[in-house]
Amino acid sequence: MSRTEEFQELRPLLFSIAYRILGGVSEAEDAVQETWLRFEASPAHPRSAKDFLAATVTRISIDVLRSARVRREEYVGPWFPEPLLTDPYEDPARSAELADSVSMAALLLLERLSPLERVVFVLREVFDFGFPEVAAAVGRSEAACRQLAVRARRHMAAGRPRFEADREEREKLASRFFDALREGDVAGLRELLAADVSMVGDGGGKAPQLARAIVGAENVARLAASVFPRMARVDVTFERHEVNGQPGAIFRDRDGRVLHTLALDVLDGRIQAIRLVINPDKLGHVGPVADAWAVAREVRGARRPGEV
Repeated sequence: MSRTEEFQELRPLLFSIAYRILGGVSEAEDAVQETWLRFEASPAHPRSAKDFLAATVTRISIDVLRSARVRREEYVGPWFPEPLLTDPYEDPARSAELADSVSMAALLLLERLSPLERVVFVLREVFDFGFPEVAAAVGRSEAACRQLAVRARRHMAAGRPRFEADREEREKLASRFFDALREGDVAGLRELLAADVSMVGDGGGKAPQLARAIVGAENVARLAASVFPRMARVDVTFERHEVNGQPGAIFRDRDGRVLHTLALDVLDGRIQAIRLVINPDKLGHVGPVADAWAVAREVRGARRPGEV
């Protein structure tokens, strides 16, 4: 097998590692491309292409992550990862762990870890690399990596929600949610939401966004049921699509351009969180991006007498 063939075979794994470390599709793709350039330029062929490439993309991602964390401290409003519609890496034996680890909730928890804790957790707990390979990737001893893994697992376990294990039940609930949203059905939405549900948007100061998180089933149901019918009046549509391994949708303007994505966290038969990515800088990989400000102006103009 040629180097090109080896790399292409491992590319889905490399992207999936980089995305979980970085939380950005474009950043992960850049890290994978830089990994290829280093692999191509390496004078000697490594004994294990997988170990060499995984270590390389990990080191590149650590460097990018450290600079990205500084930028995120200055970010306007809540920060969410770039939405991932399809994870290119598949492993039937670890499908549940892979889907869970790419969820918005899990990626936000990973943000709380130090860069090394985050990397060790991703390599060891998500992709099941042995500690010798993890140690080589991060440039630490195996003993140090074991300690990092313990700390990372503890932090993740403390804040990590369980997601609905039954995929069919989760999808049924999501279908009911989107039906109620389309109809502006407050009671139907309220019935599906957890009492302490939150709805949060990431606009990054570059698109209209919620001034704050909306919390509580009544508040979220009333807001969602009032806003979407007005959006529909200006020809905003949505298509169901899995987002970061969870039920979700892509919202589009009348010309089919991407307005935002929406992802649902489902647990115990209720929706626990609704996360919208509205920042246009995070949507380019999904498709041509809409002018969210222009759509917002149209939506405001679509209010009927008596509407709030």
